[in-house]
Amino acid sequence: MFQTAFTLSLTQFARTLSLPERLQHSPLRNLALEGLRQRNLALDALFYDVKVITPEEAFYISDSLAAEGAILIVPPSGLGALTLCETIDEFVLRGGGNARALAVAGIGGSALGAAAFARNVADAIDAPVAVVVSGYGIADAITEAFGGSFFFGHLRGLRPLLESLDDLAGRPKVGAQRDGTAARTSLDTRTVQALLADPRLSFRLLTGHSKGNLVLSAALHNLCKQDEARITELARHAKIVTIGARIAMPPVFTDVVDVTGEWDWFGEINSRAFIHADRRVAQAWHHTNTDLGGHLPVTTTLMEILAASPVAGNQKAGEHQAARLGAAAEPAAIPETKSPPAPAGGTTTAIEKVKKAISARPMPSAQPPAFGPSDDTPPPIPH
Repeated sequence: MFQTAFTLSLTQFARTLSLPERLQHSPLRNLALEGLRQRNLALDALFYDVKVITPEEAFYISDSLAAEGAILIVPPSGLGALTLCETIDEFVLRGGGNARALAVAGIGGSALGAAAFARNVADAIDAPVAVVVSGYGIADAITEAFGGSFFFGHLRGLRPLLESLDDLAGRPKVGAQRDGTAARTSLDTRTVQALLADPRLSFRLLTGHSKGNLVLSAALHNLCKQDEARITELARHAKIVTIGARIAMPPVFTDVVDVTGEWDWFGEINSRAFIHADRRVAQAWHHTNTDLGGHLPVTTTLMEILAASPVAGNQKAGEHQAARLGAAAEPAAIPETKSPPAPAGGTTTAIEKVKKAISARPMPSAQPPAFGPSDDTPPPIPH
């Protein structure tokens, strides 16, 4: 717990040092929101495993904690520092093409929480992970006043309509920000959609936590309307894992695993009732902070899922997982629906096999589509 508190304190201190510079741009907006952003930072320190972020990385991203649409490249623990990118072109130039997983975090929307969630995913697949920062702006503050923190899945249309206020107030133009008036989808959703549509990129695993699942779902629904060929190819090779909230994905995606904690009432009230959990993690709530009791262990849970059901195109990726998973000593996940058990025994380490599942052949190229409105219409049969 000491490391979590240290990372939070260091990030808050670095954030304070950068305040004078940030006040030179949109001073009223930054002053009005800074207190709420600091609160969200503290929430993310509780809900996410922020101790996996090094002090140098925390200091590095402190100035962009609330930059909606910013993209981070997060390698596994001990294999290099994370990289902050403001645009998709910068993301590609700085090695984003090597990322085989795309993650979206929720809760407070800070870059620290997003980086911590992505690091847990990267440790599970032993490969770099791209993660989009949800941020916190005027639209979020207004949506929160209507109960957005508890009903984000049911207020999905309010936040995008209010994002024009953020643009008028001088929001930094990062991510998939376009010139002119704001689109009908939020900036983090547009950025996720642009990453999925870019022919230079190939993601094998798509995962989100809490409100991040709503962002991922909206981006996929938009892409379905704009480029059917691209979404079909993506669905053929990619696995989706939702954690903490069950949100409807496009029907074309059949390899979807919905994970929730046994005690996660918060996730339940924000989930679609017609979607049943594929895995319930015993004695787990909504948070993923391994320093606290009742956490949902993201790394171990993902390794178990990929062992039992590898991504399409490499069914051998789940072999010999028992040696690695047996040492994890985390609460066992109890599946509600039947799934093939993970094979036991062998000499090859689990981390190498999971890595092969994510690093399958790249998808065929397709032209990136124009952006369109979100659609979270539930399929006739869940997933």
